Amino acid sequence: MRTIDHWIAGAPARGVSGRTAPVWQPATGVPQAEVPLGGTAEVNDAVAAALKAYDTWSGMSLTRRVRVLFAFRDLLERHEDELARIVAAEHGKTIDDARGEVVRGREVVDFACGIPHLLKGGYSPQVSTGVDSHSLREPVGVCAGITPFNFPVMVPLWMHPIAIACGNTFVLKPSERDPSASMRVAELYAEAGLPEGVFNVVHGDKTVVDALLDHPDVAAVSFVGSTPVAEYVYGRGTAAGKRVQALGGAKNHAVVLPDADLDDTVRQIASAAFGSAGQRCMALSAVVAVGDVADPLVDRLAAAARSVRVGPADDPRSEMGPLISTAARDRVVDLVGQGVTAGARLVVDGREAHPGDGFFVGPCLFDHVTPDHPIYQEEIFGPVLVVLRAATFEDAIALVNGSPYGNGTALFTSSGEAARRYERQVGVGMIGINVPIPVPMAYYSFGGWKASLFGDTHVHGAEGVAFYTRGKVVTSRWPRPQTAERVSYRFPQAE
Repeated sequence: MRTIDHWIAGAPARGVSGRTAPVWQPATGVPQAEVPLGGTAEVNDAVAAALKAYDTWSGMSLTRRVRVLFAFRDLLERHEDELARIVAAEHGKTIDDARGEVVRGREVVDFACGIPHLLKGGYSPQVSTGVDSHSLREPVGVCAGITPFNFPVMVPLWMHPIAIACGNTFVLKPSERDPSASMRVAELYAEAGLPEGVFNVVHGDKTVVDALLDHPDVAAVSFVGSTPVAEYVYGRGTAAGKRVQALGGAKNHAVVLPDADLDDTVRQIASAAFGSAGQRCMALSAVVAVGDVADPLVDRLAAAARSVRVGPADDPRSEMGPLISTAARDRVVDLVGQGVTAGARLVVDGREAHPGDGFFVGPCLFDHVTPDHPIYQEEIFGPVLVVLRAATFEDAIALVNGSPYGNGTALFTSSGEAARRYERQVGVGMIGINVPIPVPMAYYSFGGWKASLFGDTHVHGAEGVAFYTRGKVVTSRWPRPQTAERVSYRFPQAE
């Protein structure tokens, strides 16, 4: 059985805890590797390596840092297909879908390559007689990232390239379910010339998470995952004096108005609901059909759901792969059963989709769902789409705003006036207008509102730079030789 090591101080490192976990092949249900579950010792080693590297890396010129980032970016592009296949083998998503994840992650590295401009401070001469002021941003120290299984390349790339570009060092705790991609990224960093200790990978479970949150030398923690865990990470991390950004779960709504182009709308919603087997924090999982668009919309969504080709990632005909694990499959199947019991109409039942012995569930579609149904309240994280009906546009907006989550939402319409009202009235962090998955480009920041975010800053973009740096203002005066003056004890003010 292949063993996936940690990466500490620029080289693979075997764990000392003795605990391991299987890494499954989701399309077959067979273990394909073994990953060590680290503990306090591995975290201490990784943080010590990062702390040792920090003085040198943070003091390195921006020019030299950027050369490493450009080299890393080129390596990501050259190894795009390889990384996609690694992701597909352990996650289960199709290779084409995995390739898109790698590309979107690389866009953050593109952004980070512009760090000299992003770290430029301000300068104000003569703020007072003979006094100048300037500002600068400095790195915070050792940073940590705790990332989910569903995007093993993209989500970590939202974090560590910007942290490293700003002069920090980094310890990544990827999901133990699909850990190989992070190890390959570590190797590419080393090939790009990143000094040892600047980027480290420690595999594990809650033991590693707690060790990172409690470690006195970790200055900042970034997290993406479910809302209960995000709240836990934020609370424990901030209690330990760290700055924390913790992105939680979602229940993303698509509102469809009667004037929408139905053919295009159905294509977009089906892709966003069933792509990657619904295992995306930005997946559309709830559709609000307004007025008389509901019946034709449900009919077309049902046809689209039935037409999805479910199969293993390495089959080029596959459009949707399996779920990540047996537990994930069983949870989705159970929630679909709860939806039927609660009285929602199951239009398409994908529970019996078994292309092989893996963790497959086919697309499921519910109609006549209400806000009190478990399938509406729960973040299912599977290929399950629920349709609610609203009499008016105002009712639809109220439904969206009534959700405890505020990650992403989409409106399908041909009315610019309706679009403008929607983007101003919904309490959601990322909004798409005829765009089903409104993940912003890297030069904007990604993040939701309400129970979808704990902390003040979103990831990547300008807010990412702000999170991984702290501001400093210098006020300077260079007096000329002159006769002694009386000491003034008043508070200084501009003159």
